[in-house]
Amino acid sequence: QVQLVESGGGLVQAGGSLRLSCAASGRSFSRYSMGWFRQAPGKEREFVAGISWAGGNTYYADSLKGRFTISRDNAKNTVYLQMNSLKPEDTALYYCAASVRLGAKAATQYEYWGQGTQVTVSS
Repeated sequence: QVQLVESGGGLVQAGGSLRLSCAASGRSFSRYSMGWFRQAPGKEREFVAGISWAGGNTYYADSLKGRFTISRDNAKNTVYLQMNSLKPEDTALYYCAASVRLGAKAATQYEYWGQGTQVTVSS
């Protein structure tokens, strides 16, 4: 089992930045690829970004490339999502998730999930 706890969400003005964190506990964190997803009210959960076990490979939703950056610190069992130039349409509940697969972009490919952290971007 892997337990995931997100933090760092909040209210920010358009154009601002936030850094989300996801702290993991349980089985070896470095064995898992990690991903960030988000879900806005009335919408499907969508992939945001992913990172491989050692952090050497990162992958993003095409629409978010250049504004969001995923990283991880295996010594701290933590994965991060740096979000810049935020827009009102980025408002959503953001989740981190763990997968044994590399390069996974579908929610069904992730085995463990956090409870989410809310990000609200005002115009």
